[in-house]
Amino acid sequence: MNYISPVPMPGPDAVAPEIYRTIYPMPMFTIVPTEDLEASKDFWIRGLGFIDLFSVPGQVTHLRRWAFQDVLLVPGDAPVEAPGMATSFSCVLSQIDEIAQRCEELAPGCTTGPEIKLWNSLELTVITPEKSRVVMTAARPHDEQSRENLRAIGIDVPD
Repeated sequence: MNYISPVPMPGPDAVAPEIYRTIYPMPMFTIVPTEDLEASKDFWIRGLGFIDLFSVPGQVTHLRRWAFQDVLLVPGDAPVEAPGMATSFSCVLSQIDEIAQRCEELAPGCTTGPEIKLWNSLELTVITPEKSRVVMTAARPHDEQSRENLRAIGIDVPD
């Protein structure tokens, strides 16, 4: 199997890749309007573990975690409440609790979970200061129960 993802194979000892600092043509990115670029940047960096890849003061901040995990913070009006749609970012199991703790320290009550999902991931939902719904998702290693659950919904999982 060809494996081109920066996301490590699931497991309790999976190690997160280093933050990817190279400029590349982005196949996908999220644009987040914010009324306070600096406050949003601080939350995404200290809470969610992004870096400021580059900023143009007052215009845009390009944030990144792993390769292909890009967010552009731009000036704009934040919605009154978080939308139903979410953006998911991969992480490893060992990061879920630390992300939840950091986010809660910065904005108490902003997290929900973590929760084990049918598709065999552990997911933490975070509502950011600008009301973005962000899901930090960590793949779990397959066990017999997870294989049975996936097979029951028509997904063939090799042993």
